[in-house]
Amino acid sequence: MTEAEAISLFKGLADKSRLQILKSLAVEDMYVERLAERLGLTASTISFHLKKLSDAGAVSAYKTQYYMMYSLNREIFQTSILEILQQESDEAQKQAQRDAKYRQRVIDAFFEYGKLKSIPTQLKKERIVLEVIAEAFDWDRMYSEREVNLIIADFYDDFCTIRRDMVSGRLLGRNGMEYWRIKND
Repeated sequence: MTEAEAISLFKGLADKSRLQILKSLAVEDMYVERLAERLGLTASTISFHLKKLSDAGAVSAYKTQYYMMYSLNREIFQTSILEILQQESDEAQKQAQRDAKYRQRVIDAFFEYGKLKSIPTQLKKERIVLEVIAEAFDWDRMYSEREVNLIIADFYDDFCTIRRDMVSGRLLGRNGMEYWRIKND
């Protein structure tokens, strides 16, 4: 189910009359006049709501003798909300671009000529700064504490704070006096 289809379905479900129509169709297929009589609404109101539900893919119609019968599309309701939320958004590329711009603004604000001016107080900004420093470390290599301190000192004088924050932020792993860069997925 696409994002647009999900929005259409949720809008279709966000009306008491449409929800009552769906509940009735869950029991059995019905025609407009029967739904109108059952729900105490006019046939034109039922037709209006059925059109919205049909556009959302929640119901389908078929002809039987003189009547247009409506039935519930059960498959559409088999999809969980979590499955809908986990699908890639139509806006994913725009969101990634916005994230990249934000990241670059943070880097520009806190680094000058490759040196860290100050440690950000906001955790999100600090994480970005620590990720930039972590790029100076090679993957699959063990570092002594002295080597870690020297690398971090190239960025900022208070290497102890940065080293501690990188370990607690799971950017660097530590085993005694050895450190390594952690791969975060």
